[in-house]
Amino acid sequence: MDVSTQGLTTEQITEIIDLVKKVHGFDFSDYSKASFKRRLTRVMMIKKLSFYDLKHVLLNDAVFFQNFLEEITVNVTEMFRDPSFYKALISQALPYLSTYQHIKIWSAGCSSGEEVYSLTILLNEAGLKDKSFIYGTDINTVVLKDARKGIYSFRNVKTYAENYQLCGLKGSLTDHFTVLYDAATIHNELKVNTLFSVHNLISDTIFNEFQLISCRNVFIYFETQLQEKILDLFYKSLCPHGFLCLGSKETIRSDFFKKKFKAVNQKENIYQKIGA
Repeated sequence: MDVSTQGLTTEQITEIIDLVKKVHGFDFSDYSKASFKRRLTRVMMIKKLSFYDLKHVLLNDAVFFQNFLEEITVNVTEMFRDPSFYKALISQALPYLSTYQHIKIWSAGCSSGEEVYSLTILLNEAGLKDKSFIYGTDINTVVLKDARKGIYSFRNVKTYAENYQLCGLKGSLTDHFTVLYDAATIHNELKVNTLFSVHNLISDTIFNEFQLISCRNVFIYFETQLQEKILDLFYKSLCPHGFLCLGSKETIRSDFFKKKFKAVNQKENIYQKIGA
């Protein structure tokens, strides 16, 4: 079957979702159907698989399933993505966070770690790094390995440096890296107060209380019902008056949760938990 021309039917997509849930325990039923279909089609085209072949390897090949999971859950990221967001964070959230004795931050759906290290650099520049701890979580074990290494293409880091400058931070982004040939490694002191681990936003529960949770450009892949389930998880994971940061194309639409969070910066989607 040529998936590029024939395409996948709704019934076939549902069949794959049911198979993955039954065999591997991952539930994609509340993922955006358009996004899931697009990524599923891409997997089939790259691997040159028919629909029958796809079902066969998902049932019988654990290595393929891990690759499949990587493709379906990949989150495109970069350091200091959306500089205006980080500027708002500096001016509107950091002064409040600085009043805490300890600051715990959760970067949910952290992918290969660029956001975690962006936040670490931000806290370091503000003199808050030593009393902060950042948890980076993702469903994808492969990108988490990359995150722990903190090694990025120097070409990418040079691109990220433009974002860094637009945030109004001192010096250059490369000051925080050791560069060797075409690779740039984040300095070890910026890794000290970080922990990367597997966490499934769909099925896993609260694991700490946080002063700030950042889940940016992840919600767009979920249907409304799942978004609300995850918002509930975040609400319960935040301390009173803790901050929730969503992506540039995301917002809190639910009337119920609009009463649970106040908008600190509507444009940059920075919210603060209301009440205990």
